Amino acid sequence: MPGTTESVPRKAMPLEEAIKWARANSEKKKFVQTFDLSVNIKNIDMKKPDSKITKEVVLPHGTGAEAKVCVISDSVKNFEPVVGKTDINSMEADKKGAKLFCRSYDFYLAEAPLMPLVGKVLGKYLAPKGKMPKLLPPNADPNKIAEGMKNSVRLKMKDSPVIHAPVGREDMSDEQIRDNAARVIEEIKKSLPGKAQVRNGYIKLTMGKAAKVEIKG
Repeated sequence: MPGTTESVPRKAMPLEEAIKWARANSEKKKFVQTFDLSVNIKNIDMKKPDSKITKEVVLPHGTGAEAKVCVISDSVKNFEPVVGKTDINSMEADKKGAKLFCRSYDFYLAEAPLMPLVGKVLGKYLAPKGKMPKLLPPNADPNKIAEGMKNSVRLKMKDSPVIHAPVGREDMSDEQIRDNAARVIEEIKKSLPGKAQVRNGYIKLTMGKAAKVEIKG
């Protein structure tokens, strides 16, 4: 039953069972909660450069809330929002504005000629968050590229051997959450360096209890 106070289970459960448990053990809130997946990694030395992971994954069913995408260009006319060279230059002396801009969007696309300027002005804010822009190829339709990005999540492992990712909202079905979480786990496994392996995983709603997920391989 939703809102139960069952203690957190120690034994790992199959993914779909863990999702059902997490849903049942979360109190109903006045906002739509997010399903959060965390995956712990073992056999990895975080001091080595190749242990850092930043990767974008398109979820089969999206996150339930479209990610915000911004295009950095002086020529694109068929996309909203677009910022150009003048806008970026103005942020060099406006640190507050630059930080706000870098917090305002989940993903960025930039034309090649503007990439060096973006790196110079905004790199110190975007790079630590793994949000440096993707290259927008010449004559490419930014709307098509952004469509996939809007249903994406960013996987990031930098200082500790754990990766967190939202995999949907409570108004999505268990099957949709399962498919999204399975895709994230699959992509994490593909990205692990050397002998690194998945230790375990947990899934929970924003204000709920975490269920341990059985992850093989």
